[in-house]
Amino acid sequence: MLARHGELVVARDPLRPSGRLLRQDGMDASYIDLADASHLEFNYMRWLRIVLRAARARRILHVGGGACALARALAAEDPGGRQEVCELDAEVLAVAREHLGLRRVPGLRVRRAEGRAYVAGQAQASWDAIVIDAFVGARVPRRLITVQALRDAARVAPLTLINVVDDRQARDLRAIAAGLASAYPRVWTLGARTGNTVIVGSCVELTIARIAAKAAADPSPARLTGPGALARLVASTPPLRDEDLDQG
Repeated sequence: MLARHGELVVARDPLRPSGRLLRQDGMDASYIDLADASHLEFNYMRWLRIVLRAARARRILHVGGGACALARALAAEDPGGRQEVCELDAEVLAVAREHLGLRRVPGLRVRRAEGRAYVAGQAQASWDAIVIDAFVGARVPRRLITVQALRDAARVAPLTLINVVDDRQARDLRAIAAGLASAYPRVWTLGARTGNTVIVGSCVELTIARIAAKAAADPSPARLTGPGALARLVASTPPLRDEDLDQG
């Protein structure tokens, strides 16, 4: 262990001298290679990058940052692009700056902001993609995935990707996919049998077969569930709405 700040722990990777792992509340939250910003240790982040590359997205709004691993990797390979990160937790940002090499670089801006409010303040079609990778415990914050929130995301960007951690019953996955389907005409997923799943909502045609092949060739292969199969999976699942939060 290199540092501890409350529930935040920074550890050195014994197999990769320049690797640093950030854990929060006992869960892996971010991984950074201080010597190679393009390295993405977490499988789902590599899957996200595959989709973003396929979409040729260069202006990307990241909701939830941690140590900003994905945004930093994308900025490293495309410094002329635009990566903007909203991270609500000031302590996470402080630890990332002190121990995880987070600093100002071309193409990357990090803000302390609440994601939904920040998205609401963006102009129509001002981003190529939105990536939601934010958690309270093991769940995506409910206010980020309501029908109203996701329709606002679709106003701002033609592509939204959401990282979800779920069990085999996939209740969260189905509810979030149903919400995305209310905002985007095409919804599909990349994931493994357990662990992380990336849910994609898109207004644009992407070459899904090529994405599936690249994801299958990843060191941690992901399986693509296409729009038709996913629509059948979520057909009986109601999406979450703002009024449901009020009742809860």
